[in-house]
Amino acid sequence: MAEITHNTPAAAAARDWVKILASYREPNTLRSSFELAVSLVPFVVLWIAACWVAQYSYLGAFLLSALNGGFLLRLFCIQHDCGHGSFFGNRNVSDWIGRALGVITLTPYDVWRRTHSIHHSHAGDLDQRGIGDVMTLTVEEYHQRTAFGRFLYRAYRHPLVLFGIGPAYLFILEYRLPLGLMNQGRYWVSAMATNLAIAAVLTVIIYFGGLQALFLVFLPTTLIAASVGVWLFYVQHQFETTHWENHEKWQLHEAALHGSSHYDLPPILRWFTANIGIHHVHHLYSRIPFYRLSEVLNDHRELVECSRMTFMQSLKCASLDLWDEKSRRLISFAAARRQAA
Repeated sequence: MAEITHNTPAAAAARDWVKILASYREPNTLRSSFELAVSLVPFVVLWIAACWVAQYSYLGAFLLSALNGGFLLRLFCIQHDCGHGSFFGNRNVSDWIGRALGVITLTPYDVWRRTHSIHHSHAGDLDQRGIGDVMTLTVEEYHQRTAFGRFLYRAYRHPLVLFGIGPAYLFILEYRLPLGLMNQGRYWVSAMATNLAIAAVLTVIIYFGGLQALFLVFLPTTLIAASVGVWLFYVQHQFETTHWENHEKWQLHEAALHGSSHYDLPPILRWFTANIGIHHVHHLYSRIPFYRLSEVLNDHRELVECSRMTFMQSLKCASLDLWDEKSRRLISFAAARRQAA
């Protein structure tokens, strides 16, 4: 994948990009409403269709649900924009749409918004890890662990856990409690209100569609969207030439530009993921609506190659596990073993 060096025009002026990108921050209310509609209406229609098909074909219902996972993922990305206040000009409108979408995505909106804000504020800071990120150890930290500690970390970083068990646990169980924010009442309210709304929705689903609607429609749609969403979040920061620094050397804009990837996906996948792959621009200026991110790349071609990777190139990221402070690369467990030998 392409590597950014600090002598490229984009890298030399990471902070200066903030002023340039500010001109793209204003959302268009009609465009935002349209994007919400073309995501939500097909989601509801496919939900109903899958429940109907489940009476005749379990496989057919599952396939429709798998497709609907794409629309659920897009709704989560819209919720993500609401959390940044970038989807509608009115912050209250954005927040209440985000809260409503949080019931569909099983995400307590206010809790998620807070942890995601922490992620944006500290991404790439080695001394500020632990909230809103994928746990990443340095090579030295890994070797300092006990054998059992290394086993637990290896298990955590296994693709089956990261992109299978982990997303299911995150969205179905962990999000039910405001972990990390237990002492703040507003986040308890957010989590419990979302839980009650989810329980009401599930009750209606089971009442009208039975358990087959739960297991053939709700769960496949949710788990597929969750797994793809976690994969997207992973490759946006966990690539070989990503950017990590100790706090005294860490700079917000450098970390945003060099520690976030440009995941250059095919057009249909860019649509379903709401341009979230243009992540370096998003981290530089999170108030830009997702539908204007491609406009940024069209106007500023020097940003296109910054940490750019294709889908096939991104598959290598699944084998990267540890930050090597010497080479300033994410490396695999195998490479770490060879270094220690």
